[in-house]
Amino acid sequence: MSDSKNLDDLQKIPGDKVRRLVRPHLLALRPYVPGRPAADVMREFGLSEVVKLASNENPAGPSPKAIAAIERLLPELHLYPDGAGQDVRGAIAQHVDLTAEHVFIGNGSDEVIKLIMETFLDAGDELLVPFPSFMSYTSSAAMVNARLVQVPLQEDFQYNLNDMVERVTPRTKVIVLCTPNNPTGTWLTHTQVAEFLQRIPDRVLVVIDEAYLEYVDTADRLDSLQFIREGRAVISLRTFSKMYGLAGLRLGYALADPSVLAYLQQVRLPFNVNAVAQAGCAAALADDEHVARSRALNAAGRAQYHVGLGRLGISYIPTQGNFLLARVGDGQAVFEALMRRGVIVRAGFAGLTEYIRISIGTKEQNERCLEALATLC
Repeated sequence: MSDSKNLDDLQKIPGDKVRRLVRPHLLALRPYVPGRPAADVMREFGLSEVVKLASNENPAGPSPKAIAAIERLLPELHLYPDGAGQDVRGAIAQHVDLTAEHVFIGNGSDEVIKLIMETFLDAGDELLVPFPSFMSYTSSAAMVNARLVQVPLQEDFQYNLNDMVERVTPRTKVIVLCTPNNPTGTWLTHTQVAEFLQRIPDRVLVVIDEAYLEYVDTADRLDSLQFIREGRAVISLRTFSKMYGLAGLRLGYALADPSVLAYLQQVRLPFNVNAVAQAGCAAALADDEHVARSRALNAAGRAQYHVGLGRLGISYIPTQGNFLLARVGDGQAVFEALMRRGVIVRAGFAGLTEYIRISIGTKEQNERCLEALATLC
């Protein structure tokens, strides 16, 4: 028997021994698979350059003010961060015209979602989510053995809020609305959400994931802060990863009535948000010029895809995010073919086998993607 074979066998033994100790409902849980890194694709296909349009990142990059704040902090990395995140919470509160007690920060929105599910859901409790949507809701619910109730979007990928209301039962504790929804880009108006909340029992917590809020430019734009100021059981989830171009720092936050967030504080780990993230994100909120530039870049790119995909005869779903869903036939095959041409997108979302999701990049990146698609579709 070879040394490598012996090593493989030894590596399997600990996992086999402890498998019986794992909570049974976790055995079927599958880890999240992120978009492929550019360096990985370049190595596999022998490419010198790739365009990454897979993770809804801001092609404008981070705010110069955020970079400057991070550089000033670097000599202090031997110190623990502010465990309460007072400065960044204060900056967020000022930005949204609430108090710091209305703000909860986490290691990305993913951690905040996980903490919400761990705090408010027990085994057998029901979580209502749209389908398809962001998979963190599904995995976080599975960790606490809650019952996931997926409410399908309509054929045009718009919400069917009537269906969602009808699926509420005495076991329903949490409802998630993702708007603009990832991966579809479809969105809800303020009127729709206000009417929906009127029909939901007060005992149910409604989480509104607004990761792409800053890109929305339609009429009747959702204002979730109104519901929070009214004292409703509503949590708004937001992030610095998209519009602010700080995905690498991993800082997401929740806005809600302080009485709601107090329960999240009870389960939050100490120092869950690092000092670099706190400094960079607080500074980014003051960079209105960067936000305006990023918003304009996205609007131009969205229009560029509308024209380009139209010329190619490729249908797409109207979006209010910094990405769009394009119907290409065999989504997985097109995804793999685009990688060989140096363009990374996303495919394989549940039930969306005919689609790819394309992040909106710079004018040049978008053009390269369209040119590559022209050779395939």
